Amino acid sequence: MAAPLSDSSLSPLQTVAVVGLGTMGTGIAEVLAKAGRTVVGIDISEAQAARCVAALEASTARAVDRGKLTEQERADALARIRTSTDLRAAADADLVIEVAPESYEIKQQIFRELDAVVRPETILATGTNALSVTRLAAESALPERVVGLHFFNPAPAMRLVEVVSSVLTAPAAVTAVTDLALDLGKEPVAVGDRPGFVADGLLFGYLNQAAAMYEAKYASREDIDAAMKLGCGLPMGPLELLDLIGIDTARTVLEAMYAESQDRLHAPAPILRQLSEAGLTGRKAGRGFYTYEAPGSAAVVRDALTPLEGGPAVPGRPVRSVGVAGSGTMASGIAEVFAKAGHEVVLAARSEEKAAAAKARIGKSLARSVDKGRITAEAAAAALERIVPAGSYDAFADVDLAVEAVAEDLEVKRQLFTALDKVCKPGAILATTTSSLPVVACARATSRPQDVIGMHFFNPAPAMKLVEVVRTVLTADDVHATVREVCVRIRKHAVDCGDRAGFIVNALLFPYLNNAIKMVQDHYASLDDIDAAMKLGGGYPMGPFELLDVVGLDVSLAIERVLHREFREPGLAPAPLLEHLVAAGCLGRKTGRGFREHARR
Repeated sequence: MAAPLSDSSLSPLQTVAVVGLGTMGTGIAEVLAKAGRTVVGIDISEAQAARCVAALEASTARAVDRGKLTEQERADALARIRTSTDLRAAADADLVIEVAPESYEIKQQIFRELDAVVRPETILATGTNALSVTRLAAESALPERVVGLHFFNPAPAMRLVEVVSSVLTAPAAVTAVTDLALDLGKEPVAVGDRPGFVADGLLFGYLNQAAAMYEAKYASREDIDAAMKLGCGLPMGPLELLDLIGIDTARTVLEAMYAESQDRLHAPAPILRQLSEAGLTGRKAGRGFYTYEAPGSAAVVRDALTPLEGGPAVPGRPVRSVGVAGSGTMASGIAEVFAKAGHEVVLAARSEEKAAAAKARIGKSLARSVDKGRITAEAAAAALERIVPAGSYDAFADVDLAVEAVAEDLEVKRQLFTALDKVCKPGAILATTTSSLPVVACARATSRPQDVIGMHFFNPAPAMKLVEVVRTVLTADDVHATVREVCVRIRKHAVDCGDRAGFIVNALLFPYLNNAIKMVQDHYASLDDIDAAMKLGGGYPMGPFELLDVVGLDVSLAIERVLHREFREPGLAPAPLLEHLVAAGCLGRKTGRGFREHARR
């Protein structure tokens, strides 16, 4: 029997075999070769091995053109790579990384064959993102040398590497591959063995809910994707990303996650099965949620579901003057947006002092925009001149559109809408900026529910391009058309959705944040590792815990409760850790402490 893996038996991992030369395997081979490693690329298909070599030649040539490699460095890197169709070519490897298809049967067969080929001290790494590393290790003659090494696509560009240890993995193996990842210029994150690990564990639940949202015809594919890009700063929308990843791959990952968690939020949305079985697996097939110019192309082409261009079928109402109710940051931001677009704005609060203070805040915001060159001093002065502060909602008597941005409390909003109903002229549109409350409840507080609609701006309103336009079952067509036209005039991107909790963005964002909290609560990964994983592996501008502390833990908890109450999914129940922190007064940046400590502002 071979000696167990120990620190003294580990080599510096100079020779690495990569088994499986698809896109990921080719990318990993390139990273290794450019970092000075000898690489043995192995694939059962000679054609695939040849495609790998051609791809490496092309990608390194592009790197030379961009000044990232010299011709000599390129030649040296390519000289370090050889390919084979025989696993026995891995005999001298210090590390083998398998990136074969996501199948226990295929991966276990590779590991069994490698046991007969490689040295006892050779580390065997699996690149799986969906299967159990422990189960794969158990099939090896030396399970202590098996570790997970999950690169992200495209491997040369993505910095994150998840290092996955099972209960069987020797610490020395983890240390060796972690050191290798650092030497490759990557940022390794240590995680335990569960389907999806950190990044995909959080990402695929979110993608699944987006697919289910589309399947329910709650919003169009274009609006779902635009909402998450503009509302959260993501590089791609969820349905675009599913097409890029491969709908069949996503289904496989979700099946593995659901098998372990039994959380219905991980049960693959039926549309993923339908598309997979129809062969509509995304970009690689030329069609998935979208239709592409050709298989493998990133160019989206029009299809039967593409929205028609042109104006609305129903003409809207004229909107010249706008009333904004409230004196906080959101109200001030919305008033600024309308004023800069040329509208006369009445900014009304509970007192003239509050309204005047809100206008002063707008003045400072406009001054900052002037300093940054975003607007001329003359345009800023003209915009500020268009804003009239008022200490009573009676000043809304002649406005064409009234937008409320008061406290996120249903009773407060209902009372305000009752007041607006009495004050505003017939035909005026009444809009709520609520992010979590039912718009129809505001509508029913008036005698004109057909004139009530949701306009959910995002904070800070002057900077954020997205507005969720929320129709109730009572909203008139011309009211909806008017608000869409207004959004164009104020240079916002409107997305349509129905009146249900969370609308698009919050309904997809907050379950993801809640699941991140559960990972920390379960001691699966640290705050820093989770934040790093989502920024480096998912392209998120902020990690989930950074974002939670900015949004406010109390605000986050309130939205989680609304989502749980509406959808009744056990997986949407707020994480107890979030409840405890809010109860302790740890609300994020605004209190100086949330998930992290913050300097008091």
